[in-house]
Amino acid sequence: MSYQNVLIILPTYNEKENIGLIIPEIRKYLPDTHILVIDDNSPDGTSEVAKQIAKEMGNIFIIDRPKKEGLGKAYVCGFKWALSHSYEYIFEMDADFSHDPKYLPLFLSAIKEYDVVIGSRYINGVNVVNWPLTRLLLSYSGNLVARIITGTPVRDCTAGYKCFKRKVLESINLDKIDSSGYSFQVEVNFLAWKKGFKIKEIPIVFTDRQRGVSKMSTKIIREALLLIWKLKFLSVFNKV
Repeated sequence: MSYQNVLIILPTYNEKENIGLIIPEIRKYLPDTHILVIDDNSPDGTSEVAKQIAKEMGNIFIIDRPKKEGLGKAYVCGFKWALSHSYEYIFEMDADFSHDPKYLPLFLSAIKEYDVVIGSRYINGVNVVNWPLTRLLLSYSGNLVARIITGTPVRDCTAGYKCFKRKVLESINLDKIDSSGYSFQVEVNFLAWKKGFKIKEIPIVFTDRQRGVSKMSTKIIREALLLIWKLKFLSVFNKV
């Protein structure tokens, strides 16, 4: 498989410490893949670091957004950019090394037979490193509730390490996606499943960031709770 039809989207906000390390690591596993950095006006200069790397390595693109609007909005921006170009496989990936680039070839192997491939923390037990127990319980129980209420057959509904075939994103009305935090992942999984696409979870080990600050907040949690009931309503009344 040529990696030139693969795009990896990295949304960033204050990831100056990580962006210069994660891009070379990605290229180690997928040498000629294209990378799109979407920066939400990071005050720490993340975008400037990414632009310098782009000059040195090539096929690295940067979109500077005027303000911080959340993960979902950044990914929607990235998806639209990917669809306006010729990419066949589009990745979501965190820039903070919680998503290990070593798994990238496994995604591309699995995507040959599936439409969406998710790097799952919970498909084979619990594979999370360096999270406090409270956050682990919140994540695990939140995923369980989301799966039960929405019916989506995915064990790690909020996972943010995933690969889509182009046709999946083409089928989704990206302008109608309002969620911005981790609930964005739940919504996209739900829409892909409802449209009949084949979803595969592959096990990964998720390691919490060592540099920078987590973006988790109570607002993100509230948004996720509201969204799963919205998706339940849409499913019951066949509004998807």
